[in-house]
Amino acid sequence: MTTPDQQATPERRVGHRRSGRRRRRGRLRPALAISLSLIVLVTAGAGWLYLRLTGNIDTFSADGISDDRPDAASKGENVLVIGSDARTGGNSDLGGGDKGDIGRSDTAFLLHVYADHRHAVAVSIPRDTLVTIPPCRLPDGTWTEEQSDTMFNAAYSVGQTPEGNPACTQNTVEKLSGLRVDHTVVVDFKGFASLTDVVGGVEVCLPQDLYQRDLNPNRAARGKKLFDKGKQNVSGQRALDYVRIRHGIGDGSDIGRIKRQQAFMSGLLKKIKDDGFTPTKLLPLAEAATDALTVDPGLGSADKLLKFAMSLKDVDLHNTRFVTIPWRYEGSRVAVVEPDAGDLWASLKDDRAPADADADKDGDEDGGKSGGEDGAGDEDKGGSEVSGLGVDVAVRNGTGTTGLAARAAGTLEESGFTVTGTGNAVRTDHATTVIQYGPGRKDDAEKLAGLFPDAGLESVGEDGNEEGREEGLVLVLGDDYTGEASGARGGGASGAPAEDARTADADPCSDLSYG
Repeated sequence: MTTPDQQATPERRVGHRRSGRRRRRGRLRPALAISLSLIVLVTAGAGWLYLRLTGNIDTFSADGISDDRPDAASKGENVLVIGSDARTGGNSDLGGGDKGDIGRSDTAFLLHVYADHRHAVAVSIPRDTLVTIPPCRLPDGTWTEEQSDTMFNAAYSVGQTPEGNPACTQNTVEKLSGLRVDHTVVVDFKGFASLTDVVGGVEVCLPQDLYQRDLNPNRAARGKKLFDKGKQNVSGQRALDYVRIRHGIGDGSDIGRIKRQQAFMSGLLKKIKDDGFTPTKLLPLAEAATDALTVDPGLGSADKLLKFAMSLKDVDLHNTRFVTIPWRYEGSRVAVVEPDAGDLWASLKDDRAPADADADKDGDEDGGKSGGEDGAGDEDKGGSEVSGLGVDVAVRNGTGTTGLAARAAGTLEESGFTVTGTGNAVRTDHATTVIQYGPGRKDDAEKLAGLFPDAGLESVGEDGNEEGREEGLVLVLGDDYTGEASGARGGGASGAPAEDARTADADPCSDLSYG
């Protein structure tokens, strides 16, 4: 017996097969339509995200970048990061000040990313550093004359505009370092606060409770407490307050604040790395970052900025160091120390680790020290024959010159002394340096005098000076102290000393002196 299909004519059989294909195509059409719709939506979504992120990014004009620039580096990459306290765009609500005030740079560092993309060094430049500001472009298109012995942060204010002048700061850094700046990134108050919110805050550590007057010394009363002593997580306004506080910690110097900012940047990088580079983490971070930044035209789109950010994902935190340009005080300003600074810039130009700044890159396990842990054997360091191991001492600035306690603390630590704290003395009119010691501390005081031979010794009993009664052994600096006679190196006059270098994975409580 034959089936109906077997009895059908060839034409019917062909028509039947075509009808089956039509039914199958009919079933495929909805699935295909859905797939195409998804592709369109995903593409449109990616395009929308791209446009949204790109629309967030502000760029500064390349017209202000000097034509007289160093040659491009054949190895590594240099990125200038500027923290701006401009009051525009809602920033005045976070930082105070007049909305129409001119833009200023609050902090700046040059980040050198090594060619292996696993190591990096960030060199902080104090805002009071005396530098030569090269010709810079004004808003009307004219160019300024070169200015010598001018504070570094004045470069950002050239033109007196509320937005500031990042191109002039970039020109100044290139003039100072002899390095070509590949990219410049500016972060303002509002952007900084939003970034810290997105990552869920950053862990910091403080040596004492801090109050509103520590942030604003012009307040009559100390105000409410802003921070507790010890470790804590800060974000938003609190994170901004933390990096801006200057007068309430240590000796109130900008150098001390730089160390605190370096510690914060270390914590921020660690938090981002710990969270991982996943889409759920990256997209909110990308949106906050693009909204927070003003960049050079080379980073002026979402794909360029994200590509640059992803190129840094393999940089190891332990191999990311924060240092400060070799410096010394010149009155109330900061002078660059040569040839140490030149050696530092030359090492970065050659993509080499600067002395003591990145031991892991060159395989120098002891950080490049020429002596032992207490500095013995380094004939270039004043007082290197004095070992302060096991001796704790507090340092008080008894003058009106800021930053002296930081300089003395550096000298003490190089020789093995433990600095329990720095700050201002009760009086700031000390003409000469004095070592005050309490009961049972005479031997320690005499050991300290070996490092500061011009200092007087003063025994302090129960009825003695407040500093001595409080600390037991106190070095009170007078107007006769310049740091040079005792071999003080300022904040790094020998390049980038290991004790001044901070790794990005360091414990936030590892250095609480802050000047």
